[in-house]
Amino acid sequence: MQKSSKLFRYLILAFSLFAAMFSYYIWQVAKTPNFKTDEKTGYYLLIPSGATFETVWDSLSKKKIVKDELSFKFLVKLLKYRENVKEGRYKITAEMGNYEMLKKLKSGNQDPVRLTFNNVRLKKDLIHKIGNRFEFDSTKFASMLESEELAQKYGFTSETIMCMFLPNTYNILWNTKPEKFFGRMKSEYDHFWTDARKKRAQELGFTPIQVAILASIVEEETKAEDEKPKVAGLYINRLNLKMPLQADPTVKFALKDFAIKRILTAQLQVNSPYNTYKIIGLPPGPIRLAELSSIDAVLNYEKHNYTYMCANPALNGTHIFAENFQDHLNNARLYQAALNKLNIRK
Repeated sequence: MQKSSKLFRYLILAFSLFAAMFSYYIWQVAKTPNFKTDEKTGYYLLIPSGATFETVWDSLSKKKIVKDELSFKFLVKLLKYRENVKEGRYKITAEMGNYEMLKKLKSGNQDPVRLTFNNVRLKKDLIHKIGNRFEFDSTKFASMLESEELAQKYGFTSETIMCMFLPNTYNILWNTKPEKFFGRMKSEYDHFWTDARKKRAQELGFTPIQVAILASIVEEETKAEDEKPKVAGLYINRLNLKMPLQADPTVKFALKDFAIKRILTAQLQVNSPYNTYKIIGLPPGPIRLAELSSIDAVLNYEKHNYTYMCANPALNGTHIFAENFQDHLNNARLYQAALNKLNIRK
């Protein structure tokens, strides 16, 4: 009886020791950092739609991300991750253990793409910004930008659809479908165009789209934030007087040549609905994605009597303004002299 009791105690002790060792092993398998990634940037694992565990493992093994493959696959089986693969974009860091990483993947807790729109003039510039940053093909995105039917769905035309993409920084899931991406941009657009902004646009006799078109011209004309309301006021004065806007940036847009420093008389003759030297009123679409500050500058334009402006001969990016044509000619001569001095001919 005593021997039996002693044996039982040994068995209990052995089992406890085994359980402790096994628990420690499981803890190590789960918690010990097990991934070789850049300590600052980490590694972004992209899991496409319809992927299996084999797809995931192929991506990890090609980059040799997993240090201890045996412990990783053991926890994959324990957590039943093979049956719960979720598409998306996931950041893996060097401090992560198997459990933290697999829990993230299994839950579908993605790390979104941080997408910023800025300095965009043409549709091709926007397409380039999108590039291959999402699962969807940028060529499909490009075709959607040209779709008249899709543009009308959101209240635009294929020429004004760019107004919907407001320059800002957005967090968007990598596996977002292009249709949903467009919907997100429309939601952001609607959020920006509050009732107060729409009411102000109406008071000016503009639609939100027309405000954005004018804002795109204002922004191309000046980068000085404090000058934008004054430039906007000048163009609004011209519109009210039925004068052509005569905005040089619209000629550059019509020619698709943005390196021009000096607009020549021959270039002013280009036949284009965007050449505001030949048309009266606004062009049919924006000549860039206008910053939100430029849109607000139009809505809150400066009231004055200026109808002419000329680039400042100091060549500092600002303008000098005039109420009459003679004063404008005098200002223009000073500017032309400044260009001649620097031998800028085109």
